[in-house]
Amino acid sequence: MLIKRAADIRSSEITDKKLYLNRREFISAAAATTAAVAAGVVGGEGLVQAATPAPHGRKLENVKPSTFSTDEKPNKWEEITTYNNYYEFGIDKDSPSMFARNLKTEPWTVAIDGECAKKGNMPLEDILKGETLEDRIYRHRCVEAWSMVIPWVGFPLANLIKKCEPTSKAKYIEFTTFFDTKQMSARTSAIRYPYVEGLRMDEAMHPLTIMAVGLYGEVIPNQDGAPMRLVVPWKYGFKHIKSINKIKFVEKAPLNTWQDQAANEYGFYANVNPSVDHPRWSQATERRIGEFLRRKTLMFNGYGDQVASLYTGMDLRRNY
Repeated sequence: MLIKRAADIRSSEITDKKLYLNRREFISAAAATTAAVAAGVVGGEGLVQAATPAPHGRKLENVKPSTFSTDEKPNKWEEITTYNNYYEFGIDKDSPSMFARNLKTEPWTVAIDGECAKKGNMPLEDILKGETLEDRIYRHRCVEAWSMVIPWVGFPLANLIKKCEPTSKAKYIEFTTFFDTKQMSARTSAIRYPYVEGLRMDEAMHPLTIMAVGLYGEVIPNQDGAPMRLVVPWKYGFKHIKSINKIKFVEKAPLNTWQDQAANEYGFYANVNPSVDHPRWSQATERRIGEFLRRKTLMFNGYGDQVASLYTGMDLRRNY
């Protein structure tokens, strides 16, 4: 019998704790995904399709390079669009590439609510009006000990916040993912929907924090969070909420989805801290998708010079 050491186990082989505890759900979800992979997904023309990279979409115009970009080599389009966490479309990393194809992202509106002057439904076109899109090559670190380098196209979240005119009571910002049982039929009940995330206001206003609407200079594919998602490069990937259709300004820290589901494993801040192990694996090293060898995990995912001051005086082992 082959016994694997912890360091040899791929993140894709690790069963999520919630799925493990809910055995019936895990078995049914895994069976459904296996059947879908075996049979393929029936496309609009009746052709059987398996997990494949997203088709290339519309080119975004007047995209400018950003001074915030890393000089590391980005992962390939094929890797970025076939290895995703998006539970609304299944638990396996390749499930979103198969099941997110029918997500309708046009037209798209975002409901603005809470402690702000400009409440109401804001069309995506109005959100993007007057924005200069930037090509930002960011490191992306997942709590499951894998990472990518992704060339996002987006704009500072701070710009959208200013359009909403938050009041002095707005200490936090809450984000909600679009949810529709008809379009997201491959979802698992391992988490409650809709998916919710949150940031402290100073984190949201930081110039590194962006709303991404593109990838590799093109409109963002469905499985990567179309048509608009959050990207906070110094935090673990579960913080990067996808397909946002509601933003609310609040006084108290919102209860994010994974904190609600497993508070002992996933905290509100989700800052990359290699000295704090996840209860089920070490965070000290990571394996970049497409590479064989592991590398040392950097504090704040390598963005410490820019963001460490946000957490001065905080116990980052307690506030995880």
